[in-house]
Amino acid sequence: MNDTFEMVAKTFQGLEDVLAEELRGLGADDIRIGRRMVAFNGDRELLYRANFCCRTALRILKPFYKFSARDADELYDKAKAFDWSHILSLSKTFSIDTVAYSDEFSHSRFVTYRIKDAIVDWFKDRYGEDKRPGVRLQDADVMINVHISGTDVTLSLDSSGESLHKRGYRVAQTEAPINEVLAAGIILRSGWHGERPFVDPMCGSGTFLCEAALIAANIAPGVFRKRFAFEAWPDFDAELFDKIYNDDSAERPVTVPIIGSDISPKAISIAAANLKSAGVARHVQLDVRPIARWTEAEVPAEAGVLVTNPPYGERISAPDMEGLYTSIGHTLKHCFRGWEAWIIGYRDEHFRFIGLAASEKVAMFNGALDCELREYIIFDGDKKSFLAGGGKLKNGPAREERRGDRPERRGERPERRGDRGDRGRKPFKSFKGGERPERGAAPYPAAETPSDENPLAVRRNPAALRSLVGRKPSLPPSAEKPVMRSRGWKKKGDQ
Repeated sequence: MNDTFEMVAKTFQGLEDVLAEELRGLGADDIRIGRRMVAFNGDRELLYRANFCCRTALRILKPFYKFSARDADELYDKAKAFDWSHILSLSKTFSIDTVAYSDEFSHSRFVTYRIKDAIVDWFKDRYGEDKRPGVRLQDADVMINVHISGTDVTLSLDSSGESLHKRGYRVAQTEAPINEVLAAGIILRSGWHGERPFVDPMCGSGTFLCEAALIAANIAPGVFRKRFAFEAWPDFDAELFDKIYNDDSAERPVTVPIIGSDISPKAISIAAANLKSAGVARHVQLDVRPIARWTEAEVPAEAGVLVTNPPYGERISAPDMEGLYTSIGHTLKHCFRGWEAWIIGYRDEHFRFIGLAASEKVAMFNGALDCELREYIIFDGDKKSFLAGGGKLKNGPAREERRGDRPERRGERPERRGDRGDRGRKPFKSFKGGERPERGAAPYPAAETPSDENPLAVRRNPAALRSLVGRKPSLPPSAEKPVMRSRGWKKKGDQ
């Protein structure tokens, strides 16, 4: 029961250190931060808690077999050499997901087929030609993750099933909502844990508000899920997991204002529905209001944290993007003095319209878009006077330490995984302030998966390209008719 083993928690670029801090708080040992992942050691209870409690993990993997392979035949042979009865039985179904960073294995689907063949043939050799576990793309009993780096192959059990960003509370959404794990990670990276006021003035479907309220109340993000993949494992300890699930002793009252607004009445209605589904509606104030109509009187007197995800001009746009971002800067400067503002955006020119100097910049992906999270410390007067008076643009050593070993690479995409199904579970005891819904009772829309795109296109300047549309080549004015050079090579016989 107390045996420890290696685990790997996957996350988004820029959130690795935040996830490591969460795992450390749960009691994880030997924590190693990597690229979009954190490796750690722990026991079965920690595996359950990591799935149930981590706000910035996308999934928790349990490696069970590592080997080297230089080609497809060796991959098949090494995979078939494993004793698959420890993982599967004839009555179980399985699925395989592959991530490959390798010149030797450039096609992840081919790797998936070869591993599948090795597993099926292992059972056929022992139980007969027609005896084999079934392959199921969704709702599989056992989910196997294959990770290849060069010639190093790691097979892991996926203990999560559906990506952990699918909390289960979202009942509706606006266009292009932010991922729940990304939203929680941005909030935690800001240093906010529910001790100061929180505002999202462009809240959309309310993801930042839901995650902030869950953080402030210390409600585990997995409380609404119907199923985790580890519940189908042969060694699943239902009594242990029910103990973890039903323990609400760490939950706490929310003592600070959490405020959201949006220009769209429809968005506010959707946000209200999601907050109600999450059981935190009573902790959040909602209002239909554009960013330009905030006044100083409507901002909490105590300085807090503002986090928002304004339109990028891609899937969601505004008639006047320059005016919108200029309004954001104006509102920050005149209404939120003394606050810290965290804004995730896509275009540098939009950030420039804000008219404020960022104190921190973090590269992040929002879906398929190569974005940047920027922090702004809002102060009175000019920067020189602010610093001369003892003001600081950084929030102290804690954030500096977190930033010290963080990989700041651009051009990395967040993890892409297929959707997995789930099954229901019994309703649980009463929830503070009302009845806690059945696990996963709220329907959830399809997962947002980033699409592949030409990496060169990310570096193009769309504004410059648009400026060329409709322009024609011109020649300098001349009294004489210009002489044009012939195009192409001379035809055979021409002199």
